[in-house]
Amino acid sequence: MVPRYSRPAMTALWEPEARFKIWFEIEAHATEKLGELGVVPPSAAKALWDWWATNPVIDVAAIDAIEAVTKHDVIAFLTWVAEQVGDEARFMHQGMTSSDVLDTCLAVQLARASDLLIEDIDQLLAVIKRRAFEHKLTPTIGRSHGIHAEPVTFGLKMAEAYAEFSRCKARLIAARAEVATCAISGAVGTFANIDPAVEEHVADKLGLAIEPVSTQVIPRDRHAMFFATLGVIASSIERLAVEVRHLQRTEVLEAEEYFSPGQKGSSAMPHKRNPVLTENLTGLARVVRAAVVPALENVALWHERDISHSSVERFFGPDATITLDFALGRLTGVIDKLLVYPERMMKNLDKMGGLVHSQRVLLALTQAGVSREDSYRYVQRNAMKVWESDGQLSLLELLKADTDVTAALPPEQIEEKFNLDYHFKQVDTIFHRVFGEA
Repeated sequence: MVPRYSRPAMTALWEPEARFKIWFEIEAHATEKLGELGVVPPSAAKALWDWWATNPVIDVAAIDAIEAVTKHDVIAFLTWVAEQVGDEARFMHQGMTSSDVLDTCLAVQLARASDLLIEDIDQLLAVIKRRAFEHKLTPTIGRSHGIHAEPVTFGLKMAEAYAEFSRCKARLIAARAEVATCAISGAVGTFANIDPAVEEHVADKLGLAIEPVSTQVIPRDRHAMFFATLGVIASSIERLAVEVRHLQRTEVLEAEEYFSPGQKGSSAMPHKRNPVLTENLTGLARVVRAAVVPALENVALWHERDISHSSVERFFGPDATITLDFALGRLTGVIDKLLVYPERMMKNLDKMGGLVHSQRVLLALTQAGVSREDSYRYVQRNAMKVWESDGQLSLLELLKADTDVTAALPPEQIEEKFNLDYHFKQVDTIFHRVFGEA
């Protein structure tokens, strides 16, 4: 993975030392249970654990050198451990196959990666919640198709993001449970040469569930669901990032990324303050989503197993989790320090001469007895005049001068329909639904 977009805790999960440590734990726990069952001497597991207690250092270069000869990573690892432990190490891997080690290890790594990502989302949610309550009643314009629609509050925008990332967290928790399974079932998964009790023991020690049927590999529909979930989270990150990018446009400028002292926006133009962090998040989201289709394609393996999935997972297992971890951290920082400009929001809201209140007048006319078709026509013909004047004309004044409108609504009733606070009367209700607070 690119160090620029990596954070230490997540990267450490995918280092060779971490992988080999998990392999050792799988083999040692399995040997331990085999000793209890009388299949191997109990002294075998003791020898493994005693060595590990005094020499918990993995020599990755030595293992790689052995693999250069054996062309098999698990055999290379077992050979190296045997060189360290001695004769008792021959009882390792009894009745097991390589996928028992590889797939169970991947399950541990993905579960631990999930735990970090869940922590990331919790931190993001806390920041979004703070900004939501800070701007609960900060008026801004809601847009559909990029065009002014009706008033909302900036707090509602943040509440929407909070609800979305709450769903992301729930999906990730489910995906973690889906992928965190242990398989110690031997060649083609029949337990012919190893007791299922060994699998149960290893699963318990590593905090995994038991895979009900594993052929020779853990079924890849589990992994497909996991990486698809990461892809959805990445898309939620991009959605919020795109919102910030739009709000930072010069023509809008309702919010912008924090611009630190000494920061430069352009090598050519000293005035530039660009939304580089959120643009970066859009790109990182694409990287995470790139894992989804390969994960889906990995589901269809030949018969009880093949290794067409293996090389793919060696790439996107680390890449997707490390990238998403970084992206969640970056988005948290963006929202935490986001510069919000309420005055500019109000200026933009008022830019189009009151057009944002057109629906209230339409509804009032229908309630006063005018047909919906005529009501729409009366309001629209005045609204188009305002639109074509680029907001220089006032919708309120035009409506009060329109005899068809005033025949149904007196001027004071028309004026009441331009009350901005009307649009925010249910903000408390929405906040209660999202945050569960009064």
